[in-house]
Amino acid sequence: MSFFTRRLFTTVAPTCSSPSDQIKTFLSKGLHHHILQLFTQLHFSAHSSIPFVLPSVIKASSSAQSHAFGTQLHCLALKTASHSEAVVSNSIISMYAKFSDVESARQVFDTISHRDPITWNSLINCYLQNGCFQEALEVLKDVYFHGLVPKPELLASVVSMCGRKIGSRGIGRQIHALVVVDERIGESVFLSTAFVDFYFRCDDYLMALRVFDGMEVKNEVSWTAMISGCIANQDYDEAFACFREMQAEGVCPNRVTSIALLPACAEPGFVKHGREIHGYAFRRGFESSPSFSSALINMYCDCGESLHLAELIFKGSCCRDVVLWSSIIGSYSRRGDSYKALELFNKMRSEETEPNYVTLLAVISACTNISSLKYGCGLHGHVFKCGFTYNISVGNALINMYAKCGCLDGSRKIFLEMRNRDSITWSSLINAYGIHGCGKQALHLFHEMKERGVKPDVITLLAVLSACNHAGLVAEGQQIFKQVNADCEIPLTIEHYACLVDLLGRSGNLEDALEIVRTMPMKPSARVWSSLVSACKLHGRLDIAEMLAPHLIRSEPNNAGNYTLLNMIYAEHGHWLDTEQVRKAMKLQRLIKCYGFSHIEAGDESF
Repeated sequence: MSFFTRRLFTTVAPTCSSPSDQIKTFLSKGLHHHILQLFTQLHFSAHSSIPFVLPSVIKASSSAQSHAFGTQLHCLALKTASHSEAVVSNSIISMYAKFSDVESARQVFDTISHRDPITWNSLINCYLQNGCFQEALEVLKDVYFHGLVPKPELLASVVSMCGRKIGSRGIGRQIHALVVVDERIGESVFLSTAFVDFYFRCDDYLMALRVFDGMEVKNEVSWTAMISGCIANQDYDEAFACFREMQAEGVCPNRVTSIALLPACAEPGFVKHGREIHGYAFRRGFESSPSFSSALINMYCDCGESLHLAELIFKGSCCRDVVLWSSIIGSYSRRGDSYKALELFNKMRSEETEPNYVTLLAVISACTNISSLKYGCGLHGHVFKCGFTYNISVGNALINMYAKCGCLDGSRKIFLEMRNRDSITWSSLINAYGIHGCGKQALHLFHEMKERGVKPDVITLLAVLSACNHAGLVAEGQQIFKQVNADCEIPLTIEHYACLVDLLGRSGNLEDALEIVRTMPMKPSARVWSSLVSACKLHGRLDIAEMLAPHLIRSEPNNAGNYTLLNMIYAEHGHWLDTEQVRKAMKLQRLIKCYGFSHIEAGDESF
């Protein structure tokens, strides 16, 4: 036995007398690599305890993500005939599941002659962990055909997956019916909580409430699921009522419960509750937890208050992990302080904390906000270095960033280099073409997207209509709008109607634009009225502009830009009295027109 291993025994497990006890101690402490080193020593010395400790070592190998070592353990089990023992074979299946080696796990399962319930559970969990939902369901059916009863914990995992897969929600209801009918499946808080979460994901609020009320025992996980469901349904009053009732029934909210409740505290009228939860966490001693600190930073940012508190929380954190860094960087990026976000990103790198894709998305957004191609290109190089170039979300953000920074070729290259593309990818490049006035290319890409079987969504339609608007492709934009309206596959929103009205107005078809406003199924927004009045200014139709002016002012009474637009129209037609009245109205309401700014990069200089 090596000096390192002997010292390990005396420092970590001084009271252990046998290798089995020593391995159990290491396993409880999460010292998985130490277990592998110890087992290697035992193997070389041909220790007699090897068959007894093999399941624990296999578990340690999977936790340490040591695929090669795990494969060797499998070979050793075959060589020593230990694989015939259920506990060993089940451990091997679970190990391959953590390695995402589904095929090897299935092969081990098929070679087992006597399968106990744990064997079946291990294979089903393997499929669920690796996204093979249909295969998991097939094995679950086989469990019933063999007369076995699945454990409630296993059914809870299947139900949770049903809630996340939209096309499988009917299966989740069938499993619920099976649990009610089959008395062999015992009552389980874990399973009932999974059903609460499932029905909330299905937008069946009443059924989730019925399941929750029918639970004889409710723990903190059950209450947390109920609170999270209420928040997802934007029923914030009910969420806080559950939080109070939970404590009244003697169940103490934990860190996860508090984190689930914090997003609701960012909503208007609930900010004081966020401070109360902050104080509660301080009294309970988990305010310094990185995950809770990150949620607090996001809450203080989203509620519109100063970022001073968020920065204090960040500076006071003793453990700054990538989640905490991502929260503070994202907070500054969302609030428009892009240079501060970039400064924090550089500090994060100097402290040798590796960013994840969430961090990179926040920093890319910051570069987009300031339209800085210099910073954007540097960040793209860092993305390439970190190996995130194949992340779809990062690729989509880079396409948008290059487009907003004036580099259409960069957007096109990112698009072509992406291995996998979703509808957002296509929409981002269509939007990039539209921003740069390349309407024909945007239309071509839109048709190519549909030919390749990628279904356009609400964002795609808005991008292609905007592209037609920028390029003056009136007939093409009208045709796409009419076709989508007739197909009823994409729900038309006020933004789509506003884009069509702007398209018609810019081209001089004011009567058609007005007809769209009269017949649209929702109330016109401020952008719709602003587009119409701008079109009247462009084409010299003062008569229509005067008719639309009251609608424009009522839609946004505190927007100085609307008054300025009317002022310009009256001035161009020599209506000086009307011009003076508009200026007086602005003075009475203390409205000041914001100035526009231009940002130009020339080499290393910015102007």
